Amino acid sequence: MSWLGWQDRCDVVQWNQDLGCCCNADKRTDKSRPSAGLTSREDSMKPILGGLGKKVLLLLAVVLVPMAAFAAQMTPFQVGVLYWSSSIPGQVAMRKGLENEAQIINDELAASGARTLRLVSQVAGDGVDGIERQIEQMRGLIRRKVDLIIVQPTDNAALSVPLQEANTAGIPVVAYDQYIDGGTITAYLTTDNYQAGYLDGEYTAQAFPDDRKLRIILVEYPHVSSTVERVNGFLDALQAAKQPYEILKTYNAVEPVSGAAAGKKILQDFPGSGSVDVVFTVNDGGGLSVVNELASAGRFELFVATIDGDPEAVKYIMDARLIHIDSAQFCGALGAHTVRMASLVLSGKKVPGHILLPAFPITQETQARFKGWLGTIPERFLKHWKSPNPWWENHLLKVNHDTGEREPYFQSGCGESRNTPDGRGALR
Repeated sequence: MSWLGWQDRCDVVQWNQDLGCCCNADKRTDKSRPSAGLTSREDSMKPILGGLGKKVLLLLAVVLVPMAAFAAQMTPFQVGVLYWSSSIPGQVAMRKGLENEAQIINDELAASGARTLRLVSQVAGDGVDGIERQIEQMRGLIRRKVDLIIVQPTDNAALSVPLQEANTAGIPVVAYDQYIDGGTITAYLTTDNYQAGYLDGEYTAQAFPDDRKLRIILVEYPHVSSTVERVNGFLDALQAAKQPYEILKTYNAVEPVSGAAAGKKILQDFPGSGSVDVVFTVNDGGGLSVVNELASAGRFELFVATIDGDPEAVKYIMDARLIHIDSAQFCGALGAHTVRMASLVLSGKKVPGHILLPAFPITQETQARFKGWLGTIPERFLKHWKSPNPWWENHLLKVNHDTGEREPYFQSGCGESRNTPDGRGALR
């Protein structure tokens, strides 16, 4: 039987405009007769056939309207994704983790007959132009009336007005890597950036005599929350270890071009060997370019602590040149958990407002445990340096926004299995 349920009565059904009804396509009107001359039999059949036509129209409406509603219900959710940079390798890895997990989610949703996700992705770019571009990108998604926005903010303050506009439009916003001041974020996921800085700081402190006053250069980026938290963690760890220090100078860099410029300026400002003890960089995106400049100048006496876990930085560690510790992000896991959280929001489930992923301290002694940006998060281990928290813990943390209290968090469907696919970046 056909979807109209008429297959047993009519092999080929078409609309007959002469009679105003559905009938067998092989039974056609006699075109040779004058159109004005109807027989008495045809006259008597006209109201019957006309009534039948109305019933068919009603039947079509009853069947097609629900089908249209069902089709609309099964249309994929439109998810706007605003990435920051395509020139910072760690951020590219976050994107890969996000998009890999989105495919896994879509396979799960399709198998269960639920609505899938369609990512509408845009990249802002670096610098001031990138900040301005992302503002317009976010407003464009709001005008497009997407179902949800995922954003990696280029600036903490610049997106506050677009965020409020999304709130007014009823579009949930999930931010990752950086926070947005002002407005309401449905969920915020990031690496524990304070922990990343703190790990660098406590490892740096134990590498020098307790009474040594460290002469430090900071390569920072005060425009986003993550890098500010890293500096705070680094300095707090030095203070907790009672390590004396002074900050000789600060430079701004977060991507390769500004990093190379900062490296050249450091060499110009501090040309003498031994004039600086420690260089702390807030990320490898800019920090590696700084380190490359220092290496080219032969400044291997410097102790560099950095953050992100770029493979090139890990090579410096293994070669015992310049970089001594790099607190790595699990970039793939961050992207994966972000899109998984967005999917939960779209399904109507309540989600935590703030999730932290651990940072991993890569040193010569620990590097074998780290499986890369897209690898799984390793088991907990006992640190080989002096620390007020001797164990490195591998769990995600859920943060209470009101009290600041933290507790372990395990996201359903993302990272609970040891059989998760490579590249997913899941918790093991």
